Amino acid sequence: MKAINSVRLAFLSRSANEGFARVAVAAFASQLDPTVEEISEIKTAVSEAVTNCIVHGYGDTLGIITIRGRLYENGKLILSVQDRGRGIENIRRAMEPLFTTGDESERSGMGFTIMETFMDKVQVKSKPGIGTTVTFTKYIQSRQ
Repeated sequence: MKAINSVRLAFLSRSANEGFARVAVAAFASQLDPTVEEISEIKTAVSEAVTNCIVHGYGDTLGIITIRGRLYENGKLILSVQDRGRGIENIRRAMEPLFTTGDESERSGMGFTIMETFMDKVQVKSKPGIGTTVTFTKYIQSRQ
């Protein structure tokens, strides 16, 4: 199936850009006429993924975060959030609820769990020293 529209965003891994990513992706997804709840879920999942790039992918250094999005006629939205940071040693463990490699007083370890709750499918690819790509699939329910 061919995408009806696509977008690519690239920005620095600054915390201030997390809000930009949320709004930009929500504006792109709005072409599928999602509900307010669906937009909120998309924004939350993107926020978690971008925050993971900033905190765990790049840490104290700056790097580029790239978001790619594709829309399909059947209401399918595919988003990928990519960094070229540290990568993840053990993806399965990283996706366990409450697991964090960050400061436990500041991080809940629920990022991937939140993404999985709000998206229909979440796929994580990562290589240590190369980076991580999180790909989401969300089906926007038809309101016809």
